[in-house]
Amino acid sequence: MLQVNITRLKVIMPLLNSKNRFFGKLNSLNLSTNQLSSLVIFGILFSLGTSIGVAQVRTTPKPGFTLQLLHTSDQEAGVPALKDAPNFSAVLNALKNQDANRDGKPDYPNTLILSSGDAYIPSPFLFASDTVFGGQGRGDILILNALGFSAIAFGNHEFDLGTGVVADLLGAKKDYPGTNFPYLSTNLDFSTDKDLAKLVTADGQEANKIPNKIARSTIITLNGEKIGVVGATTPTLRTISSPGGVTVLPKEFNDRNAADIAALAAEIQTSVDALLTKNPDINKVILLAHMQQIAIEQKLATLLKGVDIVVAGGSNTLLADKTDRLRVGDKSAGSYPILTKAADGNPIAVVNTDGNYRYVGRLVVNFDANGVIIPFSIDSKISGAYATDSKGVATVGGKPNPKIVAITEALQKVIIAQDGKIFGKTNVFLNGWRGDVRTQETNLGNLTAEANLAIAKRYDPKTVISIKNGGGIRDNIGIYTFPPGSTRSQDVIKLPPQANPVAGKKAKEISQLDITNALRFNNSLTLVTLSATELLAVIEHSVAAIAPSATPGSFPQVAGLTFSFDPDLPAGKRVKSLAIKDDQGKIIDVVVKNAELVGNPNRIFRTVTLNFLATGGDGYPFPKTERVDLTSKDADKSKRTGLATFAADGSEQDTLAEYLAANFKQIPFSQGDVPPAEDTCIQNLKLRKDVVLSD
Repeated sequence: MLQVNITRLKVIMPLLNSKNRFFGKLNSLNLSTNQLSSLVIFGILFSLGTSIGVAQVRTTPKPGFTLQLLHTSDQEAGVPALKDAPNFSAVLNALKNQDANRDGKPDYPNTLILSSGDAYIPSPFLFASDTVFGGQGRGDILILNALGFSAIAFGNHEFDLGTGVVADLLGAKKDYPGTNFPYLSTNLDFSTDKDLAKLVTADGQEANKIPNKIARSTIITLNGEKIGVVGATTPTLRTISSPGGVTVLPKEFNDRNAADIAALAAEIQTSVDALLTKNPDINKVILLAHMQQIAIEQKLATLLKGVDIVVAGGSNTLLADKTDRLRVGDKSAGSYPILTKAADGNPIAVVNTDGNYRYVGRLVVNFDANGVIIPFSIDSKISGAYATDSKGVATVGGKPNPKIVAITEALQKVIIAQDGKIFGKTNVFLNGWRGDVRTQETNLGNLTAEANLAIAKRYDPKTVISIKNGGGIRDNIGIYTFPPGSTRSQDVIKLPPQANPVAGKKAKEISQLDITNALRFNNSLTLVTLSATELLAVIEHSVAAIAPSATPGSFPQVAGLTFSFDPDLPAGKRVKSLAIKDDQGKIIDVVVKNAELVGNPNRIFRTVTLNFLATGGDGYPFPKTERVDLTSKDADKSKRTGLATFAADGSEQDTLAEYLAANFKQIPFSQGDVPPAEDTCIQNLKLRKDVVLSD
């Protein structure tokens, strides 16, 4: 018996009614009843097959275009990049040139290489370029050129050293090519900055025709197919970096405010619409969005029209699927890619990987004839995160780019020279891990805050408090590793710094390189005077951005005080207890008890902080009065004092070096790092009870 699905019959029946042309043709042939019956049955079966085929075509459209997107963000080369950058090139090129069927042609000829920003950062790596290539950061750019990036969005760290450095790195010189690609951002107006206005060019040009330039958008043509690329930068840029005269839009931005997210989306949409209107033949658009928190990129994805892929940046979120082999100890923070629905109803993919050249992100996706991505064309065995450790290189059969090897070897010689200058010792691993210093107290956070306080007391003995931001700590001092064959986080081995025989460094010794790599920004120290009311406002701000999966750079590391907070309470009302303590842990002043300010709200506390924070960095509400900057910007190097003269007096690097030399040159530092449930300076009440007011 012939069984037909009722739903399918509903599709077929219109083809079989008496008014259908099919039956009209049959009647005109004057066939016998048996012949007619046979043809009707044939017609039903044919129609059934045809309708199923039509349904399949509608559900699985023939792809109009297959794209291989190789992406990253937050390259931020530190010392580990001496190895990871060449390895990154090996994995990238292996994926780009993959020829599985060995026909002499790449499997994915339509390959695009993009980054969503923070391509460099102040670090020993960046500064070594001054000696090797005649300008800081030039080695970073030469590596990006060799990797073959078509476009990069501006992140926040591009501006850390000011717009003059940005202009120097992007622009071509006699002996330096600058960027072989354009930098993009739709919500930054560079015409208002004296250094960068001259680099701005018209939007929507072919990327290979505008190297060394800045635009809102660009076009990249792959084998005759045009792809639009738009950049966007976090609107918090002015509070977390130094963008000079650049105008940042929207001017007011709170990521917890839906209206502010919508305003940002509108800024981006304007550029997307302009690009598509001017180029009606483009139906594929990629947004490079450097928003610091992937939750923001996910929200933006649902508000945009005409955008197919969002490459997130700034959050170092490692998206990966179950088929991806991660570096030892790493964990996936979500599926790769994150698929959602855009405002136009079309599917949109959000991708991201961990930074620091540790992974290559790979998205291979089909587009239909209308330029809409086909989600189920994404094969998890092909798309995902590709680790750039030695095993990752071997797995894909990659070979490092010789140009990049030469660059890193030249930088390494300069960097190694710094590793032989010793300032102290430690018996323990000093925790500068991004996810820790931005969410909890760490022993490296304590050490650097204590160092700042000790040096500040030399300038003003009345100084009792030290406050800095965890985002200013960029790396560990020590080795973070795992036993061979282990990938379990509980098996982690954290060791103090290892020996470097080439540089004459012994195990457990802390070198100039360790210090400059961990404190890459080398912020200047500033003395401020805070009233009790102002101190509470500062501490409330320091924990205001704590939220599930968030790693805010504003989270504090402190000395001279201890406090407790409840992250489940509304921002601005989280601090429960706060006390000033001496170096023996004895309470000398209770400022907050039971979430209430205690005593005279106008009594004052001399405080040392970072110049970056004192001037409003990370949104800190420090008063603008009673400030004393401890470092002069044009300090004469010949007049630097103490044992450490590689950095200016009163800077964080110099301060830590001098503090180590004074206290831990012979007797090693031994304060081990503890889990947040055991933290004492910063007590998270979601993880432990409040003992702030106990000596």
